[in-house]
Amino acid sequence: MRILFVCLGNICRSPTAEAVMRDLVTEAGLREEITIDSAGTGDWHIGHPPDSRAVEAGARRGLEVDGQARQVAPSDFDNFDLIVAMDRSNQADLIELAGDDDPGIRLLREFGGDEDLDVPDPYLGAGDGFDEVVDLIDRHCRVLLDTIRQ
Repeated sequence: MRILFVCLGNICRSPTAEAVMRDLVTEAGLREEITIDSAGTGDWHIGHPPDSRAVEAGARRGLEVDGQARQVAPSDFDNFDLIVAMDRSNQADLIELAGDDDPGIRLLREFGGDEDLDVPDPYLGAGDGFDEVVDLIDRHCRVLLDTIRQ
């Protein structure tokens, strides 16, 4: 299975989700079965590393948030089995890019039954927003992995 996590710029939420899920997949012994990647809907940060605040928040939990930002490509819709958007705005952008009314793009917070389906973007907020986002992403990635295993 190939999973793509998507946020706006691919420097905060989606690389964090990629790192969290990669760690969970490794712990579960499923690295050979599940491939994880991330991308952004925008092109502002292409080639840049993740935001240092996301890297630091991940490191406090033993996660390596790394990589280089990239923009979602049309081929991603064919190359990934599951595309997981961080918020409804990202999901709408992905649906438009896919050119399909129902390309099967899910929201991360659908996995776990939260009422609010958006993972908040910590980029312009206070520093502790990154820690809250890591915790939120971790909780929902665990449910996502359980769902995949079933």
